[in-house]
Amino acid sequence: MSKEWYPIIDQEKCTGCFECVKFCPHDVLEEGDNVALVAYPEKCVDFCRGCQKGACEFEAISYPGDRKE
Repeated sequence: MSKEWYPIIDQEKCTGCFECVKFCPHDVLEEGDNVALVAYPEKCVDFCRGCQKGACEFEAISYPGDRKE
């Protein structure tokens, strides 16, 4: 598990569908008020991008080091 690798959720792009929360097998994310929250970043597995690539169709999730467009 990592202290430096965890999802970053763009609150403006997050639609509150919570597909990422449902998808994550490590319970890193939880439901907030209409947006997903990174509740337990220490549980995120290094270099896993499952929630970003497998669950978020709105491109609201990034990771440290991702290029900003």
